[in-house]
Amino acid sequence: MTTTADTLLSQLQAIVGAEHARQGGDLSAWEQDWRQLAKGRALAVVSPANTEQVAAIVQACAAAKKAGLGVSIVPQGGNTGLVLGSTPDDSGMQVVLSLRRMNSVRAIDRHNLSITVDAGCILQNVQEAAAAQGLLFPLSLAAEGSCVIGGNLAANAGGTQVVRYGNTRELCLGLEVVTADGQIWHGLSGLRKNNTGYDLRHLMIGSEGTLGIITAATMKLYPQPAAVCCAWLAVDSLQSAVALLALAQQHLHSGLTGFETMESDALRLVEKHMPHMRMPIDVAAGQAFVLLEYSDDESEDRARARLEGLLEAAFEAELLTDGAVAQNLDQAQRMWDIREHITLAQAAEGLHLKHDISVPTSSIPAFVQRAKEALQQALPGARVINFGHLGDGNLHFNVQAPEGADPRQFVDTCQHQAEAAIYDCVAAFDGSFSAEHGVGRLKRHDLARYKDPVALGMMRAIKTALDPLNLLNPHALLPDAAA
Repeated sequence: MTTTADTLLSQLQAIVGAEHARQGGDLSAWEQDWRQLAKGRALAVVSPANTEQVAAIVQACAAAKKAGLGVSIVPQGGNTGLVLGSTPDDSGMQVVLSLRRMNSVRAIDRHNLSITVDAGCILQNVQEAAAAQGLLFPLSLAAEGSCVIGGNLAANAGGTQVVRYGNTRELCLGLEVVTADGQIWHGLSGLRKNNTGYDLRHLMIGSEGTLGIITAATMKLYPQPAAVCCAWLAVDSLQSAVALLALAQQHLHSGLTGFETMESDALRLVEKHMPHMRMPIDVAAGQAFVLLEYSDDESEDRARARLEGLLEAAFEAELLTDGAVAQNLDQAQRMWDIREHITLAQAAEGLHLKHDISVPTSSIPAFVQRAKEALQQALPGARVINFGHLGDGNLHFNVQAPEGADPRQFVDTCQHQAEAAIYDCVAAFDGSFSAEHGVGRLKRHDLARYKDPVALGMMRAIKTALDPLNLLNPHALLPDAAA
């Protein structure tokens, strides 16, 4: 007997309560993506309170699909993604499974340096829970006040401290996951050594909700550093920025926790749309700027001495044109605020094209030059807003419409031309068109074009094995087999 949508909705309401299985009305908070590129239409938005309810939801949807209802599930955390990976399509047949109610810190193990949290726990709350125990959870990104750990893991988020601590993948010790047939995998191990077969944890991380639904995670913690120092530095070229990175690694070793770069055009947008934000150095002082963060485990005096030693060596090597060192935490935070407001300044300038790419750090200057040339040939007048995590080779090579052009029309008509110009250059430098944002629905065609065919075949085989009904996020990540 074929299951109807109304029957399924009644089952979902029985699992989570009618008030937590919503249908109709204003569902834009779940159906609209953060960038406002697309708005879908959900069959329902269901918000479970615990892992058992997630499992029951998956079981109900799987049974409905087997009975002939063309339903699927889109897991969603904070809905802060940038590639349409957690918003529904417009079919009206996708259940948005929102994890926002599952937001507890389950446990902190000080001696094991680990924290176990629900998947819907906001990243900033995890940071604060660790700090309350005198510990550090180092994952940090602009959306940390609204993004959640489950989404960070599903996309393998990066952020500003990857150069020292790695991506979210490197911070995860264990997972709890609901599988595509509604079973619960209890993998919340706090172990750092566990060689008992395939590492299913890493299979789930970065899978964008297509293989299972992450419901909880055990994450690494670190001792709080004794001191953190920040410097805002002007350089005359990206080549100088890369040389400065090498010098910083030589002087600061593993204490180098952040190394961000911003070309001057990106900062001019911040000045234009956020005039209240004061630049530490005049934007005219350099072609690019570096925000460097150094953490020391011993003392503030040693931290400042090491940072000053680096800056003296950098000026002597003629790598810097100017520099400013934060004198306190408030000044350091203001530096980071400028960096993190570039994205908001771009949004204020108008709809634009985001390109989250990575190439070997040594290749960044040559890549940027070639990509800018290719873009101007394809789309004369297009403006490149280039900034990102130079320390790990990840740039946000974004494109604004030409001055005076309509931003929406530019995005609608020029997206594929811009992507082809930029991503072909990325491929020429053995890079990736998705460094930390994921693939989602937005970049599936790029995966089909640039991913090794053998790798794609293996990925499809894994998806088929773990989700034979294609129930979980079916239109995200993997391109159609005919693509």
